[in-house]
Amino acid sequence: MLLERDLIQSVGFRNVREGGEVTGFQLRVRIPNYRGLAASLIDGISVRVDDIVDVGPDVPLWTLQGGTYTLAQLWDSDGVRWPLEEAAIVTVPHPGGLAEGVHEVSVEVLLRASYIPIEHQPSRTRATRHVTLSPEADGAPFRYGVSLYSYTDDFNTVLGLEGAMAAIADIGATGIEILGEGHIPGYPEPTTSWTDRWFELLEQYRLEPTNYGSWIDTRLHSSGPHAREFTAAEGAATLQRDLRLAKRLGFRFVRPKIGVVSSDLVPHPTWTEAVERSLDLAAELDVVICPEIHSPTPIKHPVVEEYIEFIQRTGTKHFGLLIDTGIFQDRPIPLRPGETRETRPAFLDGLGVDPADFADVAPYVVFVQAKFHDIDETLEDQQIPWRPVLQGLKDAGYAGYLSSEYEGVRSPWRSLEQVRRQHSLMRTIASQLD
Repeated sequence: MLLERDLIQSVGFRNVREGGEVTGFQLRVRIPNYRGLAASLIDGISVRVDDIVDVGPDVPLWTLQGGTYTLAQLWDSDGVRWPLEEAAIVTVPHPGGLAEGVHEVSVEVLLRASYIPIEHQPSRTRATRHVTLSPEADGAPFRYGVSLYSYTDDFNTVLGLEGAMAAIADIGATGIEILGEGHIPGYPEPTTSWTDRWFELLEQYRLEPTNYGSWIDTRLHSSGPHAREFTAAEGAATLQRDLRLAKRLGFRFVRPKIGVVSSDLVPHPTWTEAVERSLDLAAELDVVICPEIHSPTPIKHPVVEEYIEFIQRTGTKHFGLLIDTGIFQDRPIPLRPGETRETRPAFLDGLGVDPADFADVAPYVVFVQAKFHDIDETLEDQQIPWRPVLQGLKDAGYAGYLSSEYEGVRSPWRSLEQVRRQHSLMRTIASQLD
């Protein structure tokens, strides 16, 4: 499992309990070296958290290769190592633990090496970063998950499937959402070995598959002398292929991203026939097809009305709505390099849908993607008004998944910390709702 670049890892920052009592906290630390070392060469780690905790290098406990040691025990150890590929778990005693939220954590790691003159030892490596303590609140009435879309640019570059699952589980989330062609190697025919590994990891990290993202590329043949529109039959075949694969991997919901014919995301007219041809299979597999209501399409819109009319006409229980919380954005996303307000889509300044509108469609909503862009170090979301959004969902009776969908700056590993912040923020707010 790949480690984060930062010395202080986001994953693993949590309070620890003994006998039902919170006795301290833990953090994971990457070795500040170019090779692994014998643990007896560790001279300790000092840890400071805000103005709350400040302990010397001999205080924390070390967990390496499955064993836990005091510093004195490390000095006397033989065969215990701090490998380059393994983060040490550092446990700091602190009765009552740390409060949930973002903390400024500083460490100084002390190491020795026999090939460095004694007068220059130990080497000292210092690091400081803001890290979010894993939330403990259950965040009722909602359930919490993460879309692997959140880790775009990280996934398959600095983060693998197991690392992503570990990060999701670390914040207490239980659901995992994927994009079929984005996260399944060998799509649409993954190997048996990959599928077996998928289920092994689900069990290991106690996650359940939630929503599977698929596409119906209606402009698949839009170029060249034989350009043509996708037929309804072709759309149905594409959708049904993904329905079967989603079921094979344990998913309950399938979001088809259907080709559009307008800037407000009106779907290609073949969608109705393509979906209707697939309803019997969806019923057989017990999978729900759920197109996404995504900015710039608000809730009060003909597209949404058409979806609801389809449900009412067919009487199906295997077609519903997926709401993307980006429609509730009420402040602009910062301009990116080369952008101006005049040259980029207006909806990036915020569509500002009233969260109370959710009640109008709540009976048809089966899944919510918790879209967000940036949450600062005070746990303030810079674009999405989470308190009224979550209140609106609760008032309307929604108690399903909130699946994190981070779409902010794609710096390496930034998404891990941003998702942690969002879960802390959402669960804190949820616990305070009327």
